[in-house]
Amino acid sequence: MSLVAKEKNHVRLVFLGAAGVGKTALIRRFLMDTFEPKHRRTVEELHSKEYEVSGATVKVEILDTSGSYSFPAMRKLSIQNSDAFALVYAVDDAESFESVKSLREEILEVKEDKFPPIVVVGNKAESGSERQVPVEDALSLVELDWNSRFVETSAKDNENVLEVFRELLQQANLPSRLSPALCKRRETLPKEQALRPPMNKTNSCSVC
Repeated sequence: MSLVAKEKNHVRLVFLGAAGVGKTALIRRFLMDTFEPKHRRTVEELHSKEYEVSGATVKVEILDTSGSYSFPAMRKLSIQNSDAFALVYAVDDAESFESVKSLREEILEVKEDKFPPIVVVGNKAESGSERQVPVEDALSLVELDWNSRFVETSAKDNENVLEVFRELLQQANLPSRLSPALCKRRETLPKEQALRPPMNKTNSCSVC
């Protein structure tokens, strides 16, 4: 693999995870800065956005997959055609964390890559006393054993949502031109969270 990241004009990000973990909520929070508390089942939805950066058009596709229905062939195709993966679980649902482990194995098999571009997302960080997945356990497994990135988020409270997309784009080798566009587009977001989980090493537009 080349050590030099190639510039791309198109990238596809796919969100995978069990039902009800907040995949759609994270995407809606990022794209529209809204939150819908009622869970609705998703089969598959593709969102597409174009950004003008340095005179060039960059297209970002975000694929929202189903956690409620079992479509193995569709999921395999989604994995084959995507550049980076968000594996989402809910911190108050230990079973959803086990699903992330299975999905990672499937990605490794389909992509035939020991180190695919993966960001593991622990959503519903606002759950508090209902938490079932300790942050230390998830962080150790994902970053030390898997050598992937880990971010805890709250789509409800708009916590670290931008960080997830920034990490995905960096892993998809699209940081140098798109990251400034993300910062400009989401300039209404707070530059820093007052209280951040320890695994978030960067969370401001200064890293763009």
